[in-house]
Amino acid sequence: MSLDGAVEMREDPPAGNGNGNGAVTVAPPTGRPSYGNRRLRLNPNTEHKPERYDDLEAELDPSIFRSLERHLPPSMLEAPRDSKVQFMKEIIARYLSDGERTRPLHKELYNVHPTTFFVPSFVKAINENTEESFRNIMSEPSPKVYTFAMLQPTFCELLLDEVENFERWVDAVKFKIMRPNTMNKYGAVLDDFGLEAMLNKLMEEFICPISKVFFPEVGGSTLDSHHGFVVEYGKDKDVELGFHVDDSEVTLNICLGKQFSGGELFFRGVRCDKHVNSETQPEEIFDYSHVPGQAVLHRGRHRHGARATTSGHRINLLLWCRRSKSMLQQLTDDKELLCCRMYFFSMAVCSECFLKLAGNLFPLFSIPDKASIITL
Repeated sequence: MSLDGAVEMREDPPAGNGNGNGAVTVAPPTGRPSYGNRRLRLNPNTEHKPERYDDLEAELDPSIFRSLERHLPPSMLEAPRDSKVQFMKEIIARYLSDGERTRPLHKELYNVHPTTFFVPSFVKAINENTEESFRNIMSEPSPKVYTFAMLQPTFCELLLDEVENFERWVDAVKFKIMRPNTMNKYGAVLDDFGLEAMLNKLMEEFICPISKVFFPEVGGSTLDSHHGFVVEYGKDKDVELGFHVDDSEVTLNICLGKQFSGGELFFRGVRCDKHVNSETQPEEIFDYSHVPGQAVLHRGRHRHGARATTSGHRINLLLWCRRSKSMLQQLTDDKELLCCRMYFFSMAVCSECFLKLAGNLFPLFSIPDKASIITL
């Protein structure tokens, strides 16, 4: 099985919306004041802290303005709030003929409410915040792949309803949106319709504590940005997903529903770019069947894919969690002993790289076999 270099990444902007330099041109509506040729940033400025818009008298949810502000051109970021609001309203008015279509159906989704979002066992584990409490709710069916019950059925239903509402609006106004990544052609980026703040809190307060324990080798405690989206599989949708690695340090994958058959995830071990097509070891082979509300947490570099959804309609929520500084850079800058850094390298790099690195640095020592390194 070959990846052919496949790395699942954020999708480029749709044809016709961009100018080829990573910026999206937005034409102001006729008869309204304009800010000229200023362009939205394609990718959000994750270091910029947006202003609060809770007191704004507008039909749109304040979180939409907070999310959109990160995409403003650099010249607008330090402008007075009123100027930013006017500019963002121009952008929104460019595409909306009816503000009602963009109102959230379920406003409770836009802020994290643990007792209504999550199953009690997950809330209890997070509140206790210990390795033991996490292991009590988790299974590790394959090295570094963790599964656990996470979302309440009612939350899954509300989020599905919200996504369908957004897609109806997209279809009604013939609006071109960016799809989740370069491999999925169906689904939506949740940050694009106001869920960025909720997903960021989900990462910081609920995923980081777990990643700190189970993924220290990729900086699990210092995840500081995310890409959140839903993907859809079934008739007239994507059917399967090819063998790939994610553009993330840690990936959270949760099935939202609905009724479906097939669609199993298959995992084939962690690899770097250089060895992404290397042979799979028997102990790395693992297949997982989705269960609505149940989460899978794994390294972004863990090679995987999705088998064909043979019937029904399957929708999954994915959260790619990232850190701005690479773990390799942090370890190189660290003043710890080389042997301590080697321990982290053994977990952070693929087995092929570690065998070569260890052999070069410690030729007089016996090197463990590949199978034992894979299970680190």
